[in-house]
Amino acid sequence: MMSTFHRRDVMKASALLAASAWAPMPVRATVAGNARHDARIRDLIARMTLAEKIGQMNQIAGGRQRALNSRLDPGMLNRVRRGEMGSFLHVAGAEPLRRLQKIAVEESRLGIPLLFAMDVIHGYRTTLPVPLALAATWDPAAMEQAAALMAEEAWAAGLHWTFTPMVDVARDPRWGRVVEGAGEDAYLGSRMAEAQVRGLEGPAGMPAGRGRILSCTKHFVGYGAVAGGRDYDSADMSERPLHEVYLPPFHAAMRAGSGSFMTAFNDVGGVPMTANAELVRGELRGRWSYQGLVVSDWNAIRELINHGVAATPAEAAALALRAGIDMDMASSTYADFLAPAVAADATLLPLVDEAVGRILAAKARLGLFDDPYSFGDEAREKAPLARKPARDIAARSVVLLRNEGAVLPLKAGARIALIGALADDASSALGSWRARGQAEDAVTLRRALPQATFDSGSDLASAARVAAAADVVVLAIGEDYDLTGEARSRADLTLPGKQQALIEAVRGAGKPIVAVLMGGRPLALEQALYGVPAVLQTWFLGIESGPAIVDILSGKVSPAGRLPIGMPRVTGQLPMSYAHVPSGRPANPDLAIDSARYHDAAIGPLFAFGHGLSYARFDYSTLAIEERADAAIVSVAVTNAGSVPAEEVVQLYVRDPVATVARPITELRGFHRLALKPGEQRTVRFTLTHAQLALWKAGKWVIEAGVIDVMVGSSSADIRARGRFRVAAGEGTLPAASIATAVAVV
Repeated sequence: MMSTFHRRDVMKASALLAASAWAPMPVRATVAGNARHDARIRDLIARMTLAEKIGQMNQIAGGRQRALNSRLDPGMLNRVRRGEMGSFLHVAGAEPLRRLQKIAVEESRLGIPLLFAMDVIHGYRTTLPVPLALAATWDPAAMEQAAALMAEEAWAAGLHWTFTPMVDVARDPRWGRVVEGAGEDAYLGSRMAEAQVRGLEGPAGMPAGRGRILSCTKHFVGYGAVAGGRDYDSADMSERPLHEVYLPPFHAAMRAGSGSFMTAFNDVGGVPMTANAELVRGELRGRWSYQGLVVSDWNAIRELINHGVAATPAEAAALALRAGIDMDMASSTYADFLAPAVAADATLLPLVDEAVGRILAAKARLGLFDDPYSFGDEAREKAPLARKPARDIAARSVVLLRNEGAVLPLKAGARIALIGALADDASSALGSWRARGQAEDAVTLRRALPQATFDSGSDLASAARVAAAADVVVLAIGEDYDLTGEARSRADLTLPGKQQALIEAVRGAGKPIVAVLMGGRPLALEQALYGVPAVLQTWFLGIESGPAIVDILSGKVSPAGRLPIGMPRVTGQLPMSYAHVPSGRPANPDLAIDSARYHDAAIGPLFAFGHGLSYARFDYSTLAIEERADAAIVSVAVTNAGSVPAEEVVQLYVRDPVATVARPITELRGFHRLALKPGEQRTVRFTLTHAQLALWKAGKWVIEAGVIDVMVGSSSADIRARGRFRVAAGEGTLPAASIATAVAVV
């Protein structure tokens, strides 16, 4: 029968809860100040036993990634009846989840609905480009569209919650999880984080409607800075990069309304994030006033013992709770050991109430207390895949890295050799974290380019013969899906396997080569791409991978993607970033001069952050700068001087050339993807506030008086116009890179 909680009138809050630290969440990641929900939560906590509270803090895997729902046996269902978990992950399906929810709501003592969660990272059934590729669009609207499609399909399958966006800034692509984020830059990452949250939860950050689910911003914080690019390793950084580089995308996601956060596996300065009270309870909860749900990563609470900061599981549970971790993902450390910890230390009980309050608030925010069966739609769940948006978004993600001699677009009637196993690898087209995506749904490049003569490249002599018989060679090279993602760090980012030998064999045929790079990270390919006139970075593009690439190869679509992370020449350059701090002896091409460079590699990346070419040419005017009391309006006219319609990504960079601390040589502070017809000119106007120029100093944001250099161009290494303006001293209140630059096109 329906629980008493869902039938009865709201009761008054208990004295126990009133004495605890839990309070209605003050930011947009709340139940919108809904007094009815607040009272419900207080009343419910007052009636819960400690075991039931801890049950809410326990998330259990209801299956495995490749076998969803497989652990929902009778014993597990009895645990639901006893209220021993608040959430399941690795479950899906409108009908089975409705049945499971019915047990929780109608057969447990308090009738508290469950949260159903799954890693829906770049698509549920319709697999879209991987997140790094989505960031390569430099188009928040495309990112938001992708996230909204993911949310709609996940919602139809009965899911409430997904563990995305991953907003870790990553400047070392040896780290396999670079595929899940937005690359190396805090500003670009902040804009993409906002877009994903809006797409998943809606523009108001309130996912209580059809087709919306709860986002989870991860991994708080520093995971992208792990030593050596080794997954799960330590991250060590000073206060300035922590606040200026790694925290801003999290702050942007919070302001966009992200309903939950996940802590990272790594430590920062020796303190594991799962036990980092200073950053979770202090920075996130305190300074930022975030009171949304915080969940650990998989088994991370138990792993505090491995980190060497806890001797027993009970100590690990207490550390995580004190840090501000509300829900334990999969380790059962809270479930098995938190009650003894509370018995030994009564000061933990108010923290339990806080955590349970935030969990229940997340459920209320989703509307589960009002209608626990509002998620799931069997008809929508069986709807056809969204192929058109998948193809359009994929094409927007492709980056043209090189096009010497105008090899691209391919000439009509040209004899094409398509060489390389990745061209026919449907599974790799899906990338990692594929949710319910199926390889048979993916259209490969081979299928999309049937007029080409295909050779897998397994036999070098055969590949050379096929290349020699063609007018142009399209060579698919890179990494397969299993070489990027979690626990997929690589020490050597050259081409795996025998692909370098394949390039040499094909190059020997003497035909123009179009290298189509597939994968989930930038590789170190200076040697491999030597003498290759045309290069496309296509990433893992999802189910419409092949057609999207053909749209670019054929010229149906002019490429406009841009690199969200620079591409190294050799692995040994890593980690690296365009936004590095200058040294006293800047890199000099003359090896006889002592300078900050490698003697065995050219200076800088092979392809820079923000780089990407087009089939059109764009001209830039000089800058016009209007100085205001707290902002500068930077305007530039951009003209399509080519013969085809195309898009340019206009990028705004700044530098503080003289400050009390050394500042990065350049930092992104605005961008706009601009569509122009041949001969068309538009003016892009950036409104750059002084707050976006603040630096972190002595525990606060400071705006230092002085001159600011401003640069506008087509990439961080292709600046077309420069100017300067002055700022007055002041204080900032938000992380500078988390603040969006207003853009107008006239």
